[in-house]
Amino acid sequence: MTQAIPKLVTFDEFVDWLPENSGVRYELHNGSIVEMAQPVGDHEEIKGFVAKKVTVEFSRLDLPFLIPNQAMVRPLEKDSGYFPDVLVINQANLANEPLWKKASTITLGASIPLIIEVVSTNWRDDYHLKYADYEEMGIAEYWIIDYAALGGRNFIGNPKQPTISVCNLVDGEYQISKFRDSDRMISKTFPELHLTPNQIFQAGLV
Repeated sequence: MTQAIPKLVTFDEFVDWLPENSGVRYELHNGSIVEMAQPVGDHEEIKGFVAKKVTVEFSRLDLPFLIPNQAMVRPLEKDSGYFPDVLVINQANLANEPLWKKASTITLGASIPLIIEVVSTNWRDDYHLKYADYEEMGIAEYWIIDYAALGGRNFIGNPKQPTISVCNLVDGEYQISKFRDSDRMISKTFPELHLTPNQIFQAGLV
């Protein structure tokens, strides 16, 4: 469950306000500071597993990518700021990022070849709010990993089942491919990556 803190603030005010080493995670959603729930163990194991697999792949390909620990994504001059679960950054484009040096913040879709959210109880943020903002920013590929089948039935089926939605930007709009069970996931960013939803969902059992 997320909890909003009353009073609307600007993005700059949010950056100045963010407490360091508080142990609490915050995001800014359209001017509202939102305290994010502490993720459960399965969430963190899946996040770590996916980050490891993606890192191995871009390292193998010798791409100028990195996965930062605490970088923020700011959508198109909005008073919003997100800390994605896995953020793949193209270092070659960081010179064009106006807020990178000062605030470790990415504002350009061209700097993000892949962004990943692991769904928690605030699933509407991933399927609605962030989906729309990441699409508008022009982020090429967005994965929504819904390992606990928390999302709405129109997103993950009826009856609900664990699903990974891979959203690829085509002519400025996301086209969604859904993967379940032992499907081989198809990534345009990493076409030779061999991963199935079952491998990802069972990351905590390895």
